[in-house]
Amino acid sequence: MTMTVVNSVTEAAPVTADGVRCAVADSFTQWRTLVSQSFVPLEVRNASRTFHGTLRSRVLDELSIVEVSANGHQVVRTPTLIAASTRQYFKLNLQLSGTGLLVQDNREATLRPGDLAVYDTNRPYTLEFERDFRTLVLMFPHDVLDLPADSVGQLTAVRLPGDAGLGRLISPFMVQLAENLDVLSGASGHRLAYNAVDLVATMFESELNLRRDKGAHGDLLGRIRSYVDAHLGDPELCPASIAAAHFISTRHLHNVFHEADSTVASWIRSRRLEHCRRDLRDPILTDRSVGTIAARWGFVDAAHFSRIFRTAFGETPSTYRRA
Repeated sequence: MTMTVVNSVTEAAPVTADGVRCAVADSFTQWRTLVSQSFVPLEVRNASRTFHGTLRSRVLDELSIVEVSANGHQVVRTPTLIAASTRQYFKLNLQLSGTGLLVQDNREATLRPGDLAVYDTNRPYTLEFERDFRTLVLMFPHDVLDLPADSVGQLTAVRLPGDAGLGRLISPFMVQLAENLDVLSGASGHRLAYNAVDLVATMFESELNLRRDKGAHGDLLGRIRSYVDAHLGDPELCPASIAAAHFISTRHLHNVFHEADSTVASWIRSRRLEHCRRDLRDPILTDRSVGTIAARWGFVDAAHFSRIFRTAFGETPSTYRRA
């Protein structure tokens, strides 16, 4: 069974005085077990007789930040292991030292220090390090990212250089996360982890805009999604108001979303639910009632909000908050 990132390892690994969990393997057999427990089940391969590896981790809600230092080896996510998994994650790697080769979706990315790359645990991938290396892994569920998973799929195993574009801002920020796992605790750590995901989403969106040849509908869809995100708290947000704001008919609006295999209503609902879910787990907002959080994101009927939240996430908002 796939575990939420590092949960089983962190339960067993010793905790330092600053709250960082550290797990050490002095043999490849230990490392194989450690890696699969720390992320998602993986095949781990190595040809050398001696091996040493260390994982330093911090788990914040559903996000995990793990610094990996080890001798060269290879990890493989196979279809069999994927079939046994229950949750879908993205993993973002920041190469800190050494080099790595990421293969997924018929693409290859060679990563050097400062480079970033994303991959999806729901599809087969291979990650190989020929020599000693150090890397930072940020692992998060698909649904915490403010982008459709199929859009992110266009960027898997694509090298995102740390010395160009938004990488010049985001790579140093991620390096600082690796160097300061000890201060990522409590409400501030929670916020910083989600800020990291938001920054990553911004970089992905920028890369997608640069790489794809978008038609008129693609441009319009991007503008509409940005508009929706900016007006989620408005209970009057609806297809008619969105169409009017973009000087198009509601029929045209529905066609634009249909081409993206979505609907206007489902997009609004999913974005509102994700923001509510994030707020319910935010330690800074514990003094706000469930109803207040729901209203903040456009749900004016508390009973309706509770029903659709339970349908989407399998439990009531109050139960989810206490988890």
